[in-house]
Amino acid sequence: MNCEVCQLNELEVEHFEIREVLRCILHTILFHRALGLVRPKDVDLELFEITYVQCGDVEVERKIDEKIDQFIDRVEKHPKKKNQICLSFYEVKNKQATWFTNKVEHLYWEQWYINLNVMQHPKTPSGKSHHSKLVVDPGVEAGGARRVALEASLRDVLFQIIKFVNEKKDHVPSIPNLEGFLFPYEITISRCT
Repeated sequence: MNCEVCQLNELEVEHFEIREVLRCILHTILFHRALGLVRPKDVDLELFEITYVQCGDVEVERKIDEKIDQFIDRVEKHPKKKNQICLSFYEVKNKQATWFTNKVEHLYWEQWYINLNVMQHPKTPSGKSHHSKLVVDPGVEAGGARRVALEASLRDVLFQIIKFVNEKKDHVPSIPNLEGFLFPYEITISRCT
């Protein structure tokens, strides 16, 4: 079986943006790979002028939030490293059973790599000069421009997901007899550099 890999464009985010950006991307991928009946739920991002769709499943939301918490924990422990989160879809195949074991194999058929570069801010001196005039922090204006650029980049990633899903269909296995509406999937976190 061939495993299709989609390496999404890297996004440069600030720490407080991680949760919202990852939720948006992971839910978008899962929604587009959902099978059968889902209860679509529109979600408006608080930080960006973007709306995405969730499958409307509490267990999926819990699993995604749990993995995002692990990702944020990894970022906090290793702030100077780039981190990656991977969403993998797979089929479950039973291997030849031996005397004491019943082996199950995961055959991966699609993997999505989400790369986030979490910005580190150097400690800045207070906003006053030695003449005690108030100095306007150029980071405030740059932050607005950076946020607009991130929003555009996030939109590009969402379009990248939709394009991949629409163009790459031949590798998707036939619909199994599933309990639920999703192919089996897992979310893993790794370090890039």
